[in-house]
Amino acid sequence: MQENYPGISERIKAMLTDSIVVVGFIYLASYVFSLFETIPDSVQIIAFVFIFFLYDPIFTSFFGGTIGHMLLGIRVKRESDEQKNIQFHLAIIRYFFKAFLGIISLVTVSGNEKKRAIHDHLIGSVVVYSDAKG
Repeated sequence: MQENYPGISERIKAMLTDSIVVVGFIYLASYVFSLFETIPDSVQIIAFVFIFFLYDPIFTSFFGGTIGHMLLGIRVKRESDEQKNIQFHLAIIRYFFKAFLGIISLVTVSGNEKKRAIHDHLIGSVVVYSDAKG
């Protein structure tokens, strides 16, 4: 089953794809806001915070991965049960540490059998290919 664990290149591709998706969401939100004469600053701030900080945790916990993960055929699952998505609060913690540690966390992917990054170890997740029969 070791072949079910994507390496660093797939994860970088997913991250780059998600960067494009986030920029697209920001562009879309900006366009929608421009259709209205006035939009309170608080609404704009909430929208952009939602896009930046909740895109990854929401998609990861509800759909098993971000749009970048899905396009590349990989998913984030619980290590203890690779058929189940991680819980929302754990997805938030995972995203925080992934963003905070950045490349340091990603480099650790190749150093273990299941190709888990530091942020995966911290919350008990594993990245698998979506066609895996966990």
